[in-house]
Amino acid sequence: MVDSDLLLAKASSVKRHLRRVEEKCKIDLKTFLADIDRQEIVMFNLQMAIQNCVDIAAHIISEEGLGIPDSTSEMFYLLEENSYLDNQLTEKMVKAAGFRNLIVHEYAKIEEKQVFDIAQKDIKDLNKYLRSVFKKLGIAE
Repeated sequence: MVDSDLLLAKASSVKRHLRRVEEKCKIDLKTFLADIDRQEIVMFNLQMAIQNCVDIAAHIISEEGLGIPDSTSEMFYLLEENSYLDNQLTEKMVKAAGFRNLIVHEYAKIEEKQVFDIAQKDIKDLNKYLRSVFKKLGIAE
């Protein structure tokens, strides 16, 4: 049985980091590109939000005995195989995990416009992920 308190705490952390991203991205692209501090704040908070989503996946997989993933991406596929996520959301979370890896391991290769686009459009997928997982577990967020 999963520890719902732990998952709720992780979900709260995801939402806190996403709010920070949204606060820092209520601007136009030109302003964002000219402000390295803003860029770094956004990247850090995206990294942390995604990492908390990964942590939620790892906890569910472990506690529910869903298998032993070989990679972060495989965690999301295991959740899909067990009806936590649909295929479209799985693919979005795999991309999110890949982006998190870029932030952590290949920071210099990240394009600031890509960060801005993700912050403007794709962060809603993390909230969809939380809703999907919590619905399957029967836990209210």
